Amino acid sequence: MYVCNCNGIRERDVRAAIDDGAQRPADIFRHQGCQPQCAKCVCDMKAMIACQAQAMKLAAE
Repeated sequence: MYVCNCNGIRERDVRAAIDDGAQRPADIFRHQGCQPQCAKCVCDMKAMIACQAQAMKLAAE
């Protein structure tokens, strides 16, 4: 599934960026070598980052 239609960033690309340490949408765009265009995807990216952070927090317990 595409998260960012403007740059063709798929969900798996976002997850890979997060796994590589991305903590903000800007980090994800940098990881993909592009810049935000319309920014409609930023909320989805933030949610994915938060979800991963929560999963890591629970795994550490």
